[in-house]
Amino acid sequence: MAKQTKFVDDFWRNFWIGVQTPHLHTSTKLSVNTTNLQKPLVNRQIRAKEVRLIDETGKQVGVVALEQAIQMALDSGLDLIQVTEMVEPPVCKIMDFGKYLYQQRKKEKGAKTGGSEIKGVRLGFNMASHDLEVRAHQAEKFLKEGDAVRIEMRLKGREKALGDFAKEKINKFLEQLQNLMPYKIERELKRDPRGFSMIIAKK
Repeated sequence: MAKQTKFVDDFWRNFWIGVQTPHLHTSTKLSVNTTNLQKPLVNRQIRAKEVRLIDETGKQVGVVALEQAIQMALDSGLDLIQVTEMVEPPVCKIMDFGKYLYQQRKKEKGAKTGGSEIKGVRLGFNMASHDLEVRAHQAEKFLKEGDAVRIEMRLKGREKALGDFAKEKINKFLEQLQNLMPYKIERELKRDPRGFSMIIAKK
């Protein structure tokens, strides 16, 4: 059992190192070519009764019942993905399925892209224009390095009822970024339980 636990720890350390946690949902539409990807089992496709769970923050939760793991994923607006069946019970990760496929595609093209990944830029609901400009320069840096950028705005309390204002703030950020460099939208702006998010990439 100790050897098995060490294997899982080593696997996760090597496999997920440097991956940022998304807060999206299965309905996310990314521009991903999945022709050559072997899709993992996700949500109720998973056949094990128990899974060794990694939550959306990368924390090793331990062995839990499959139904409990699926419910935790749903509560987070994410998916439960089986990342390996080389141990018993299998290792599953709570994250967005669309982003998982996107990252797999990037790994396949790593030799050409230099191992690009999805970087995150978080905007604040009450963020001033100057701060939006700072975030735009940050996103510009990521895009020029060849990485995709996930733009996120979390909404709390009464902010959740002011979705139009939040979208207007995001659009102002995108306008500032457009003045710095052209970009393309990989995933359209989407609302999830935590707020708004979208993914962009360099044109």
